[in-house]
Amino acid sequence: MSPLFSPVSAGGIGKATVTASTGSPTIDSATRAGKTIYKFTGSGSITVGTAGTCEVLVVGGGGGAGDGSYGGGGGAGGYIYNTSQLLPSGTLTVTVGGGGAGSTGSIYFGLLGQVSSIASANIYSSGGGGGGSTSTATGGSGWAGNGFAGASGGGAGGANGTGIGGTGYQGNNGAAYNASPTRGGGGGGASASSVNATGGAGSANSITGASVTYSAGGTSSGSGVVGTANTGNGGGNNGTAGLAGGSGYVVVVIG
Repeated sequence: MSPLFSPVSAGGIGKATVTASTGSPTIDSATRAGKTIYKFTGSGSITVGTAGTCEVLVVGGGGGAGDGSYGGGGGAGGYIYNTSQLLPSGTLTVTVGGGGAGSTGSIYFGLLGQVSSIASANIYSSGGGGGGSTSTATGGSGWAGNGFAGASGGGAGGANGTGIGGTGYQGNNGAAYNASPTRGGGGGGASASSVNATGGAGSANSITGASVTYSAGGTSSGSGVVGTANTGNGGGNNGTAGLAGGSGYVVVVIG
């Protein structure tokens, strides 16, 4: 499934203007000619002086991975990209969702990533689903383990686990547990479901002037890594424990 766009957009309307921002976004007026790029790595606000259209990217926080030798990878955070997003005038709250924690202590499964949003513009990008666990302490028959729902579903952990579907139009399914060879399921990504232990593909985007892949699913069974900050990537399983998902990101381009 290809990632879709935010449902709120407009044609034939002038460009939005911005008069202020809070939360210390990086403001870049040099990389893309005629454009001002507001890059939010943390929450804040943006004040729109004149309502109109702009280019936006809103990525939710990635889900954390499950524990054990075959814990499932975390699902990717939601991915919304629109080249003609309508912004109303006024001060708009920007929220950048955190990545979900990986399995720690008595929590055996990965946690859901948090929502990123531009609330007054009605743009909400869901967090990725947590990966399932291989620990019997979480319940289930034998090894536990369904992944959890999110923008992209978390991968399964354990012999009885199944991958979980993605939410709405923002992502894809996590993979089921794979018995031969033994692998936990990878987390779903923005542009593809995961295949066996490999996380689903993310989506490459050049809104900041350089191509970056966002919202990739976490990989299971020993080769997974922590989700990179401000990508919405799902956390991976490193063969022992589940790792955290990457935080989300909000980019607004004016001009």
